[in-house]
Amino acid sequence: MTDVLLPRYGAGTLADVVPSLLAALGSAPSQAPPVFAFEPVRAAALLLIDGLGRELLTEYAADAPVLSAMADAGPLTVGFPSTTPISLTSLGTGMVPGAHGTLGLRFRVEGHLLDALGWSEGRSDLREKLAPERVQPEPTLFERGAAAGVEVVSVSPMEFRRSGLTRSGLRGGEYRGIAAPGDLAVEMLSALDGPGPRLVYGYHPDLDKLGHLYGPGSTAWRWQLRLLDHLVGMMIEQLPSGTVLAITGDHGMIEVTRAHDADDDERLTDGVALLGGDPRARYVYTHPGAEADVLATWRAVLGDDATVVSGDDAVERGWFGPVDPRMRDRVGDVVAAMHGGAVVIRPEAEPFLSTLPGQHGSLTSAEQLVPLLVAGRH
Repeated sequence: MTDVLLPRYGAGTLADVVPSLLAALGSAPSQAPPVFAFEPVRAAALLLIDGLGRELLTEYAADAPVLSAMADAGPLTVGFPSTTPISLTSLGTGMVPGAHGTLGLRFRVEGHLLDALGWSEGRSDLREKLAPERVQPEPTLFERGAAAGVEVVSVSPMEFRRSGLTRSGLRGGEYRGIAAPGDLAVEMLSALDGPGPRLVYGYHPDLDKLGHLYGPGSTAWRWQLRLLDHLVGMMIEQLPSGTVLAITGDHGMIEVTRAHDADDDERLTDGVALLGGDPRARYVYTHPGAEADVLATWRAVLGDDATVVSGDDAVERGWFGPVDPRMRDRVGDVVAAMHGGAVVIRPEAEPFLSTLPGQHGSLTSAEQLVPLLVAGRH
């Protein structure tokens, strides 16, 4: 239990960033004071760097002198599970995971085990059967900002334009599809120009990719961090007057040191109807009447490698923030939050994911904490 860091919902998470930027634009989405008091600006840009953990940035500060020198309004906690679909939906909606209902990399919705990144189940595209706008029905902050007269622009890889995750948690405003970091920077900067309040969101995926493939802190990862740092430096130099650039991440990352194989260990599948989540945060959906036995077995097998609780206990502990009753069925009957470098893998069901040396999803500070870096031009 020593490495558990509970998300600070309502007091400095990803869900608080966009409302604070909208408030700086004079378009606060609620009457409550913003969590982050940005100075009033004409236009605001938010760059989300996938995989930019606060502890990693601190450890490898020499590879990122620009990022490390920026003012940090954080660190933020990202929410649970600490993985991309949950974090991006919290960022885009301003809601905690228990409210927006995107509760895992893979989680149960209407009997389906929905993969929230591909919006699929196995090879089946679920965007029609489980329409993203129905899975996450609340208006996004982008939609609310645009309705209030803010020019909202999302700058993200072109292949994500109609993805389930974009439609669910990041819909609204204009979408500018990009191919590489170069046009990411160009499109974000150009979208800041023009009259009226403007909110620009940009997404950079490459640091996370290399962290998964080679491990966080690997040579390839560090070179990517250096390239990213140079890109941010050029963007800051070109910021238009009256604007702010905020930079954050959606999670940190750990290096795997120990694996439990759920496909090979019958103890971890006995009584289990569906096994969701990801290697660092598993959701176990049990057969009727099997919850108590499954909970006891998972605790015994994983031991000190995880905090294993019932779904009800996870909700009561506040892991997801307040949970909307409509979303409660999506939480596993048993939830396992991994410690240290331990994972629960599924080599048969998740062959690629199970091989990756870099993982995230749990409640450790390495995964939970991300920076909120700020640069502005008056």
